[in-house]
Amino acid sequence: MTTHEGESVHGLETEVALELDITRSSDRTELADETPAEWLFDPEDVERQEIGLENIQGALQALEVEPPR
Repeated sequence: MTTHEGESVHGLETEVALELDITRSSDRTELADETPAEWLFDPEDVERQEIGLENIQGALQALEVEPPR
């Protein structure tokens, strides 16, 4: 991996980590008292987003361990 590619991967890792922090900080327990029509977001969408971000994060970490040839 070239220096430029490494910097790009590191930047993407940082962005994904920030998105994960935001996603995980959303308080899904508050939604228990609200009707679905009052939700600003669907808790299942948040869960899917978190899983997707974790998958991306894992792929980026795998790139660092074993860069493409």
